[in-house]
Parts: sequence; structure tokens; C-alpha cells
Amino acid sequence: MPKGERKTGKPLEGVRVLVGRARHQAGSLATELRKLGADVLEIPFIEIRKPRSFRPLDTALKHLQSYDWLILTSVNGVEAMWERLRKLRLNKQSLRHLKIAAIGPATRKAIEERGARVNIVPKEYVAESVVKSLRKQVKGKRVLLVRAKVARDVIPRELRKAGARVDVIEAYETVVPTASRTRLRAALKNAKTRPDVITFTSSSTVKNFVSLLGSGKHSLRGRKRRGHLEGITMASIGPVTSATLRELHLGVDVEASQYTIPGLIKAIVTSTRPL
Repeated sequence: MPKGERKTGKPLEGVRVLVGRARHQAGSLATELRKLGADVLEIPFIEIRKPRSFRPLDTALKHLQSYDWLILTSVNGVEAMWERLRKLRLNKQSLRHLKIAAIGPATRKAIEERGARVNIVPKEYVAESVVKSLRKQVKGKRVLLVRAKVARDVIPRELRKAGARVDVIEAYETVVPTASRTRLRAALKNAKTRPDVITFTSSSTVKNFVSLLGSGKHSLRGRKRRGHLEGITMASIGPVTSATLRELHLGVDVEASQYTIPGLIKAIVTSTRPL
């Protein structure tokens, strides 16, 4: 990764970082990178949309008393769920009997800011660790899992094997922001805007990035795709995202040891330090 000249002593001075988080979520990552001296380019690879219908979520929320556990796997899920609770005029008292599991510290913080108590945050912020934390506690219990429309089935599949009754409810969906296609291609072609680092914060951001690169006869496949991105550091937030990067032939140059935004930033900074 280019080190640049460190005139101010900031660790990321001279490093151009492309942040591909959803527009409303990119701020925290971009702000912290800029504080460290990075030149940040924001082009969203992902867009968060409401589901076609809130009826399944609303029905589940009206019958929260029938559930023992609530699992939330993202801040987006928290925001969507609490918005529907407000619309339905349900207050935090309706959640008091529930045990709540959050996939990571950002999700926990979002829940606690809304006045609810989180019982479990797994040691590693991935679905497999959620399962490990809950497997012995859910036999015969009813579990409500609130998540994105397209998500891995690890949690419901494994908890059902453990004897839980799991209802999976879609609170939002992620789509490719087609408006980003032209901006992304232009940024990669122009030496003045071509990034030194591209950040990936979920498998969806990886898949959407590949989609934005092109399709049809102009698509880049396998090694050609990586060749097109020669010299750019691929920075992953964790092992699930890294697996998707490798699956799509992008490779992984940097992976956070703690699967959070601060962990990702720390990994990028560490990778830029002179030998």
C-alpha cells in the first residue's frame, strides 16, 4: 500500500480510501479515516430499502409476548424494528420479557440507546458465534430473528437444530445503487481518484461492488477482475466478508482482527506503517 509522505504525522496521510457503505452509514467510517489523514472517496455499494410489506414484521411485533428471544444482526434491523414499534404505538415495555442477542457492539449500542437491555453479544461478531452463544439456551424456546431480506441462513438453521422454534422476519432489504456505477468506474480509471484502499463491511458490499464494476460483455471475471484492480488494497471487516472477496476473486489484503468499524480502521492503519 502506498505510504505517501507523512508531513503531519497522521498515519493515513497520502492514502486514498474508497468507502462503500450505504450513504446514511458511511459517515462514521469516513470521518474517522479523515481524522487519520486519509483522502476519503465515498461511493455507496449498497442501498437500504424498506421491504415490500411490513405486514410480517408488524404481525410479529404485535405478538412479541409469544417469543422468548429476539436476535438482531445489524443496526439497520434495529432501526427498522423500532420504527415499526413506534408506528404500532408499542413501547419498550413490550420487550421487557424478552432476552435479546445482538451480533456486535454497534448493534448492541443501537438497541441500548432505545432503552432495551441486551443479554448476549458473542465474542466474535459473526452468525456462527451467535449460534455458539445461544445453542444451549434455546431448546423449546421461540426465537424472533429480525434481519435483511437476503442473509445467510446459519442462525435459523442451527438454532432449529438445537430445538428452537425460529421465525425469520425481513425488516429491510439491500439493493445495488445503480447511480454509483458511473462514479465507481470513473474513479477507478482516473489516476487522481483511483483509491489505494477499498473498504468492504459486509458480503453484500462485495457482491454489489462486483455488480457495479460491470456486467454482460464488459464484465470482468476471475483473475481479470483482480488485475483490473491491481495495486488497490482490499480491506475486509471480517472473515465472512473475506470469504466473499476470495470467492469473487478479489482477494484480501487487510482483515480486521476485531470485526467492527474501529477494528477495520485499525487494520488499515497497521498495514500502512513503514517496515
